[in-house]
Amino acid sequence: MASIDPGVVATPGQPVPAQHLQRTDAETPLRDNKRKYSRSDTRAGYAFLSPWIIGFVGLTAFPMLASLYLAFTDYNLFTAPQWVGLDNFVDLFNDPRFIQSAQVTAGYVLLGTPIKLAAALAVAMLLNMKHRGQGAYRSIFYAPSLIGASVSIAIVWKVMFTDDGIVDRIQRVFGIDLGGWVGNPAMSLPMLILLGVWGFGAPMVIFLAGLKQIPAELYEAAECDGAGPVRKFFAITVPMLSPVVFFNLLLETIAAFQVFSSAYIISGGTGGPAGSTMFYTLYLYLRGFQDFKMGYASAMAWVLVIVVALITALMFRTSKGWVHYTGDER
Repeated sequence: MASIDPGVVATPGQPVPAQHLQRTDAETPLRDNKRKYSRSDTRAGYAFLSPWIIGFVGLTAFPMLASLYLAFTDYNLFTAPQWVGLDNFVDLFNDPRFIQSAQVTAGYVLLGTPIKLAAALAVAMLLNMKHRGQGAYRSIFYAPSLIGASVSIAIVWKVMFTDDGIVDRIQRVFGIDLGGWVGNPAMSLPMLILLGVWGFGAPMVIFLAGLKQIPAELYEAAECDGAGPVRKFFAITVPMLSPVVFFNLLLETIAAFQVFSSAYIISGGTGGPAGSTMFYTLYLYLRGFQDFKMGYASAMAWVLVIVVALITALMFRTSKGWVHYTGDER
């Protein structure tokens, strides 16, 4: 309820301006209660968020800011850091091992990510067909992604691909004599790519969820028009699945830049043979915790952050031309 300001004369038939209306006492407690509940809800929300906020500040934000400062210093973990400006970044691009690690990582990303996504999509399409034991098959194919990056699997992989290992013996049956892949500079990177592809379970599940959302009527209409499996795949499946493809491509590309444990275990922490497994993160680790060049390692970390951010931005920008969302007008 509202009343007219006593100092205002009301003209019959004319509305009273809102600024001359006064709230009655009955509305004041209601407004105060709403403010009280709003403040209480806000405090409760921040209370529930506090564990995440503390973890983000203490384990993510502060370490990132500290590493940004250390990237411009000479720091060996034992003495106080000394400011050197851009020297670490200049040294990076004059370091042959840094260039090699960037090339090895780029090769892994460019080859491993598409192969992994192709395998995940192929298996997802097979699992999308109606047949017995679908749940069991899905669990079997998903299981490797749970343990694919573990130390134990990397050790098993190293034993399988070493000299006279099971892979070497199978090759000899077919008259192929490449020796152990672990000690072969030409085969060590493909070996690690196979290890990454083996853990395709996570993108497979996402692809499978996307395939379930494609209306069956589209395939039926295409069959009536005489479209074959290949035509239906490129005309229906790929466009309808493009948002899921983009999502998986983005996540798997970022993850590929961060490969570390498998390369460390299989190469024994050396990046060998001949630097063929010297991934970017492995070289960063060696510079920071073996050579105690933490300032140099921090500069490497921030270069990686910038590169991944630029690639991510490029993906989002180019996605407008090939990612099709339901309801979009193109």
